[in-house]
Amino acid sequence: MLLCMHSHDLAPFTHSHAFGDAAAPRRERALWWVTWITLATMALELAAGYWSGSLALVADGWHMGTHALALGGAALAAQVSRRVHGSARFAFGGWKIEVLAAYTSGLLLLAVGVWIGIDAAAAFQATRSVAYGEAMVVATIGLGVNLVCALVLARAGGHGHAHPHGPHEHAHGHGDHNFAAAYMHVVADAFTSVLAIVALAGGLWWGLAWLDPAVALVGALVIGRWAFGVLRDSGRALVDASTPPRLAAQVRALIEGDGDAKLADLHLWQVGPEAYAAALSIVADRPQACVVYGARLKTLATLKHATIEVHCCPSAAGH
Repeated sequence: MLLCMHSHDLAPFTHSHAFGDAAAPRRERALWWVTWITLATMALELAAGYWSGSLALVADGWHMGTHALALGGAALAAQVSRRVHGSARFAFGGWKIEVLAAYTSGLLLLAVGVWIGIDAAAAFQATRSVAYGEAMVVATIGLGVNLVCALVLARAGGHGHAHPHGPHEHAHGHGDHNFAAAYMHVVADAFTSVLAIVALAGGLWWGLAWLDPAVALVGALVIGRWAFGVLRDSGRALVDASTPPRLAAQVRALIEGDGDAKLADLHLWQVGPEAYAAALSIVADRPQACVVYGARLKTLATLKHATIEVHCCPSAAGH
């Protein structure tokens, strides 16, 4: 007896599990550029600081170094994430590598805020001489560098980049937590430079020595608030709590819109920038094929992957 064997064509039923967006390589290149610019500025400030004996230059150089570390980590995470897309070791691509980098970056940003706050509190308790002119030059250079870096990142990120008044409210329309966190490091550094220039001007021209630590303390509080926003957004993505409630309501409406099918179970989670996956369990009196329910979900552009199981309602089966 001969058995006719054939191999199944699986092409219509398979798809990529890499849910990155087309702009990701551009953002990665921008991150590397900003990292190298920041590192070069750090090296210049440290060399000049140790040569001139200026503690202000040395301190600002090391402060710039913490941001270079965060930016380099973001760039490396983006590169690693891109390389592991499609790897069987990662169920839905390497997006969460970038989210983890964003969370780490948020912790570092918080540490910078605490560092500035402690330094400001110490300055209130003990008077110290400040080389206002020298420090003004340093702050101005730092501001210029960070404005250039912010421009580079803003162009790479498109119109949805994070805004200084609340990264957790407007951070990147494309949902790239890693890029948003890196952008906030640059914004935070530019913000502290502006505050420093204001405080140093007050000390240089009007003798308001207390303004320097006071403004630094305000900056530390604002940076801390930004850090918590980064940590909240990236943390929610890490524990699969970042799915918007509206998407769940849309899935339910599309499935149950025929008046017969009911969702017995629904799980939604984020798998990339503005990309979500779903697992659905459907119960119906007159159940349709899985592809029919899947076709209903095609209108949801952000839903990239759906696993659907269909059950006949037990009470209907008994009739």
